[in-house]
Amino acid sequence: MKLTRRQVMQLGLGVGTSLLLPEVSLAKQSAPLIQRPIPSTGERLPIVGIGTARRYNVTTAADKGELKEVIRLFSELGGKVIDTAPSYGAAEDVVGEIVDDLNIRDALFLGTKVRKEGRSAGLSEMETSRERLRTDMIDLVAVHNLVDTDTQLATLRERKAAGLIRYVGMTTSSNRQHDNFADKISREQIDIIQVNYSLDRRAVEDRILPVAADHGLAVWVNLPYGRGRLFDAVGDRPLPDWAVEFDCESWGQFFLKYILGHPAVSCVIPGTARVRYVADNLGAAQGRLPDERQRQRMVRFIESL
Repeated sequence: MKLTRRQVMQLGLGVGTSLLLPEVSLAKQSAPLIQRPIPSTGERLPIVGIGTARRYNVTTAADKGELKEVIRLFSELGGKVIDTAPSYGAAEDVVGEIVDDLNIRDALFLGTKVRKEGRSAGLSEMETSRERLRTDMIDLVAVHNLVDTDTQLATLRERKAAGLIRYVGMTTSSNRQHDNFADKISREQIDIIQVNYSLDRRAVEDRILPVAADHGLAVWVNLPYGRGRLFDAVGDRPLPDWAVEFDCESWGQFFLKYILGHPAVSCVIPGTARVRYVADNLGAAQGRLPDERQRQRMVRFIESL
């Protein structure tokens, strides 16, 4: 019998045992992960990464131990994108320490953010991020939630020219910013944007995703599970039979594949702090993705609950 993610959570199994749980997904890992390009360069990345908000703000050896196993397995199975931010507490330090200990920096794509007013404060935060991540070069730094956008973009471009970062980005986590955000990303020379997007919160489909597609921007998606709302909505229900049409094996994959079925989305970054979820999440980057007809059926299903 296949356990739901809710049932796995209720079992509260430890790391060693939890490695045995996602049997089907682990078996699928012989297949390559789907990759999509960053339009500005053509560099291709796997379409499922890791987000570190809240879950990586830890200090104990036990917590760091499981996170180390998460990142080790993630990289071993072909994952690359890890997203963090100075505002995520100790997350940058934790990611930097783990990646350094595992000696896998060159195998990963590390993204972080800047959220300061003024050039001096922005520069200081960017340099602190580089030190915390223990790297000479950060793959992506994004202006977080439109804070002092013009100033920080200018600084980021300077650092990109100096070889300290590879890509420049912008993020928003507020629907109220969408009009301003769409205007900014249509005019600025940036590479990657990051937005909130889930099966039950689809506002970015109206304007942000079309603008990103029109201007050749990669789109990263956070909060794909709606802070747990979607798991609460489906409860212990089994997956609908028609989920096999797009090679879906779990509710987590169902929610991720809805997002990844949108052609404008480059990468989804679910918060991942438990070993038992790594292979399951990466399973959403394998097999078929839902087409538009199937995605609309997924919407109707969720709205019916």
